[in-house]
Amino acid sequence: MGTVATAAPLRALRDLPGPQGLPLVGSALSITRSLLHQDMEGWARQYGPMFRVRLARQEVLVVSDHELIHTVLRARPDLFHRPTQTTLVAEEMKVPMGVFGAEGDTWRAQRRMVMASFSPAHVRAYLPLMRRVALRLDKRWRAAAQQQAPIDLVADLMLFTVDTITGLAFGAEVNTLEAQGDVIQEHLNDIFPALFHRTLALLPLWRLVKLPRDRRLDRSVALVREAIDGFIAQARKRLQNDPTRRAAPPNLLEAMIVAADEPDSGVADADVASNVMAMLLAGEDTTANTVAWAIYLLKAHPDMLERVQQEVLNGVPDFAAVTVEQIDGLPFLDACLQETMRLKPVAPFIPMQATQDTVVGDVMVPKGAIVWSVLRGESVSERFFESPDAFNPPRWLQAHCAQNASAKRIAMPFGAGPRMCPGRYLALVEMKLCLAMLLSSFDILSVRTAGGGPAQEHLSFTMGPEQLTMKLALRSA
Repeated sequence: MGTVATAAPLRALRDLPGPQGLPLVGSALSITRSLLHQDMEGWARQYGPMFRVRLARQEVLVVSDHELIHTVLRARPDLFHRPTQTTLVAEEMKVPMGVFGAEGDTWRAQRRMVMASFSPAHVRAYLPLMRRVALRLDKRWRAAAQQQAPIDLVADLMLFTVDTITGLAFGAEVNTLEAQGDVIQEHLNDIFPALFHRTLALLPLWRLVKLPRDRRLDRSVALVREAIDGFIAQARKRLQNDPTRRAAPPNLLEAMIVAADEPDSGVADADVASNVMAMLLAGEDTTANTVAWAIYLLKAHPDMLERVQQEVLNGVPDFAAVTVEQIDGLPFLDACLQETMRLKPVAPFIPMQATQDTVVGDVMVPKGAIVWSVLRGESVSERFFESPDAFNPPRWLQAHCAQNASAKRIAMPFGAGPRMCPGRYLALVEMKLCLAMLLSSFDILSVRTAGGGPAQEHLSFTMGPEQLTMKLALRSA
């Protein structure tokens, strides 16, 4: 039996408080799928840092205490793995999850390959591509500013992130920002929401009858997989024709192939393909939604917006020649992103499944039960943050180093433990690059919701804002 924390006497799951469910479905009907994270957070405030909930036949232990969450996340992958339902649905959809879905020795081998491709040295090599994509977004937004046209903020940021991640992953630029018609981003947009919907579905209707959306999903998955296989073949040809690329791979795909080709790497081309698919899915929604939230929050706080814009103008005098060193030298911009991710984490929870009978805190967790980590529970608590609901980026600056260290342990936007997101440094560089482009080229005139009220959260595997419209003006020289 595994143990991630010990206390006596031990409690069973049934001894914990929690919402009263119905026969067969448990509390599933009490949950709004698009607000699932808020439902869990609300129950945590009502029932405490550990409570139980039943979703259909699945027993769930929900944890919001950040120290206990850390102990659980550190116990992966030995005592906990991805929920079996998520893995089964992904396999059924023919969507390989790569390092995100692998377990045991397979995970360890793939983790080495992926971490090597995300090293800071490789990220620096990726910057020219990332800068070109940012400049394409600059061009698109200049046209909108000149016409005083509203910008669909999240949609445009999705185009930016998919162009960036496909360029990095494939080693070939996929220009959705300037393309028309059938583009890879449209197919990716079908896959992630479907994975989320099917994982939480009470009844798997798609197994009984295929609706048009199911046939469209099958087509999207097939086209993306075909593209990935083609790009792997092209990447191997480039490496064969120019062996010097192995010393400094200019993209994620070639970096992963080089790592996979190392003796005893334990991975093959199929593993490379599955990780490219995972990076495409994970790298599109998460980064775009975080940047959208950051822009929304900055516009709502003019003093913070003015301060970060001045930092960018001083630190990046010529965005067309921006360097990683300049991007890394913007501490207040980093603080704005850290505060955005504390308030609006796009991955607000992590569900895991016990691989064996386990003790979590003082609770006996049987093999197969889900342990659900609520990541935003204490990051917006008065116990740990002064004015926790306020957007206050200065709390992350070096001058507040003691509070900074504590805050980084409590807020976990990239997870924690050995399975912390391997692409976190790349994601931060990409987000800072996009915001630096915006702040150096434009003044933000407005960021509005469709109804004119506060932006509402919406969960579809990742958590983003409901539709936001932005208007820009070109900065005067």
